[in-house]
Amino acid sequence: MRLIHVFIPGERQDAVLGVLNGRDVDYVITAASGVADGGLLVEFPLPTDAVNDVLDGLHEAGLDEESYIVVGAAETAETGTMELLENRYASDFSPLAAPELRSKARDLSHDLYSYVALVVLSAVIAAGGLLVDSPAVVVGSMVIAPLVGPVLTTSVGAVIGDKRMLTDSVRFQVIGLVAAVGTATLFSFVLRFTGFIPTGLALSSIELVSVRLAPTLITVAVGLAAGSAATFALTTKGPTALVGVMIAAALLPAAAVVGIALVWGTLVVAFGAAVLLIVTVVLINVAAIVTLGYLGYRSDENQLSMPSNGVRIAELVVLLLVAGGVLFGTTVQLSFERGAASAVDDVLQRPSYDALDAVAVRTSYDGLSGPRTVTVTVSRTSGRSYPRLAQQIQRRIGERTGRSPEVRVRYQDYQVVESGSTYPSNGSSGS
Repeated sequence: MRLIHVFIPGERQDAVLGVLNGRDVDYVITAASGVADGGLLVEFPLPTDAVNDVLDGLHEAGLDEESYIVVGAAETAETGTMELLENRYASDFSPLAAPELRSKARDLSHDLYSYVALVVLSAVIAAGGLLVDSPAVVVGSMVIAPLVGPVLTTSVGAVIGDKRMLTDSVRFQVIGLVAAVGTATLFSFVLRFTGFIPTGLALSSIELVSVRLAPTLITVAVGLAAGSAATFALTTKGPTALVGVMIAAALLPAAAVVGIALVWGTLVVAFGAAVLLIVTVVLINVAAIVTLGYLGYRSDENQLSMPSNGVRIAELVVLLLVAGGVLFGTTVQLSFERGAASAVDDVLQRPSYDALDAVAVRTSYDGLSGPRTVTVTVSRTSGRSYPRLAQQIQRRIGERTGRSPEVRVRYQDYQVVESGSTYPSNGSSGS
């Protein structure tokens, strides 16, 4: 529910009030004191979804864009036509009006001190959660991280033409990500050289780290979906806090992996995670801006100087190169993973491995250099050993993919009792 206050100049009163009457809006008029042309202050409640439509009508009736218009929140309203308006707009998707969108976006902003403090604390938690391979701890860090604010205010500033909002938000994004990487680096350094984390830890063997070593098709989809979902949440009357967790999920762990990899000296991993972080940031911002444009928000070219055609072409080329590189890398990775899975199936179909069943095939990547380890989990119902299984899987993977990564075989042992088995009664002899 919204409560609208509008100042109407004397020469526009008939047209503006006609719009309100035509839309069945009940209003209250107050004469504005000290105004020479007899202007009026009009107050009326509206369902939230009706605000955009009514304000558009008022502007079409001649109400200037710079007029005195205040949109406030209201708990409830009882007027003769409120139920009619609620029913009329209940099924319509009506994004927030541009001024209300700008205000809601600014409410997401933090002062620089509190913003950096929250990013630092969330990066500490994220780095710790990654090093101990705890998904719950990593998720906790995402809840704290305030990264959704700068991302959404960047897109709003770009689309509605607020140059100051745009530049400040981009600066906050850069500061936040640099602070996250720096904090993760420092915290990881402390943990490693105080002995809390083994110095010989293989980062790519940590599952939460291994999935963030390079951009993939999944990370591209996550970045685009997160940016678009956050924008939809921003342009409606709903909260954005939960969607902000998704933004942090796409960015914060990758930033922490960069810092951790730098401390452990695995520069390839650090580079791969950094590329993932940069690509994800770009995709989230692009998705947010495109979504706002799709919803009908437009920039004011008088406020925001648009880039020249040459700059636009250069930006498009860079974006296409990045997207092409990501898609190419993703295609190569998916091709290898399919080949590895098929190779495992081929080996386990041999008669000598009838007692084994494949449970999972997981590939760990060493940054952007390609697959490093293939871990095969198989189930067995006996303690029999298979000393040549890993070697045969490795050979078969090489035949199918042309690569020969390290192969690890992990066994899951089960005790099986056949259906209908009988057991000796209590007190019977034998054991």
